[in-house]
Amino acid sequence: MGHPAAAALLALDSSGPQASVAVGVGGELRAEVVIEDSLEQAAGLIPAVDKALQEAQVARTELDGVVVGEGPGSFTGVRISAATGKGLAQALNVPLWAVPSLLAAALSSEVGSVRYVLFDARADRVYGACYSIDGSVVKELAPSHAGTLSEVFERDIPRDTVFMGDGAERHRTAIEKEGFLVVPDGSDRTYASGLLRYLSLEPGVEPVASIETWEPRYIRTSSAERLWAGHTTTA
Repeated sequence: MGHPAAAALLALDSSGPQASVAVGVGGELRAEVVIEDSLEQAAGLIPAVDKALQEAQVARTELDGVVVGEGPGSFTGVRISAATGKGLAQALNVPLWAVPSLLAAALSSEVGSVRYVLFDARADRVYGACYSIDGSVVKELAPSHAGTLSEVFERDIPRDTVFMGDGAERHRTAIEKEGFLVVPDGSDRTYASGLLRYLSLEPGVEPVASIETWEPRYIRTSSAERLWAGHTTTA
């Protein structure tokens, strides 16, 4: 296929509290559907896909590719959208693109030229990444990472940085105490639309080499895996 921005693309992301589906055609956003309840993501993602395609007036067979948020984020949520995206791409025999979910979140907003995205990882931990976005130029200033908020502030963060994401919202007081602006985590921004925007800005991005073997990037293991690792280590 040609340039992904000129194609009919389906984007899915469920890395955060809400899942979102978007359809873009020729670089234009045609439809967005949001699943607000995180407990409904597994059952609601395929119906949301069908609704978005219907609103965009695009048939599944007309899709040229699928884009998914590769994580990090909610372990279950990332796994749901990854499995759904892989299944659709394989069934339709179209390419699959994987984009960092934190980057998709950064591109879902127009506030600030330096954007530090934080996803809530429970307790005092966050998933984070920082990007400089100047028009159509996106630069990664801090790659996707997991850690505490205090570890975030140990990094060299430009003073004009704005923070966003549900992790930034949760730690708003501490972040503002450090002198940074926190962008409200409004439901009007969908990460799926950020996935589409990234492909329109990066014409050379390659799809995953093997859909069958591709796996999302969780950054850290799930709580169940960590518990099992601790059990086997001490056994």
